[in-house]
Amino acid sequence: MGLGTVMGLWGACNLLKQPYPAIAKTLFPVPIPKTQPKWKPLMCCLSRRELNLSIVSLLLGAALPNTVFKVIAQEQEQLQRYTDTVEGFTLLRPSSWIKVDKGGATVLFEEENRGVNNVGVVVSPVRLESLKQFGSPQSVADKIIQAEKRKESTKDVELIGAGERSGQRGLQVYEFEYIVDSTRGGMKRIFSAAFVNSKKLYLLNIAHADKPESPLDSHTRTMLERVLHSFDAVPLT
Repeated sequence: MGLGTVMGLWGACNLLKQPYPAIAKTLFPVPIPKTQPKWKPLMCCLSRRELNLSIVSLLLGAALPNTVFKVIAQEQEQLQRYTDTVEGFTLLRPSSWIKVDKGGATVLFEEENRGVNNVGVVVSPVRLESLKQFGSPQSVADKIIQAEKRKESTKDVELIGAGERSGQRGLQVYEFEYIVDSTRGGMKRIFSAAFVNSKKLYLLNIAHADKPESPLDSHTRTMLERVLHSFDAVPLT
């Protein structure tokens, strides 16, 4: 869904790891007959295969947590916090994407040389006090899908999901995900979020190519989901 479509839709409403299990074997001393004059060393009966498995388990237990931490650190390096204190919103955005100017967008970031992949925010004044007055997440999602279907460039559109979460100070945030096949840009996966605060409607739109020959990979999807979930009002200081 392009930024123009988002604005048009809401304008029409007049408002707008799992822990790894430890594997251990405990060997207990056994009673020694009284006739035996001295203690003898306890013999370990582990087979070569069991011993190798134990060693591998110990190594994995030490190495995997570090690997997880490295992956998390790499993901954090790929995202950068962007905060607009004037309009009153904040979100994570891909650090390598560039900021571009586009009419109607409060802010827009695009992947360099691939403008079809972008993250944009639109802030508009509204008369309502809360997002709930627009309707439930599902009803709003239905309006979005219908708006997409009415576009001449749309060949097909499918809603993946609609939900709700709490933001700053219990702020109500709606989130949506759908796939659109268009004559303009081909197949794209869209993540959207919206909230109302101080009589302003805040809309986040994330678009990324998701074609059958080059589907959206899990790493990129995770990154975009983090952007989606990070969209919120600026915390009070």
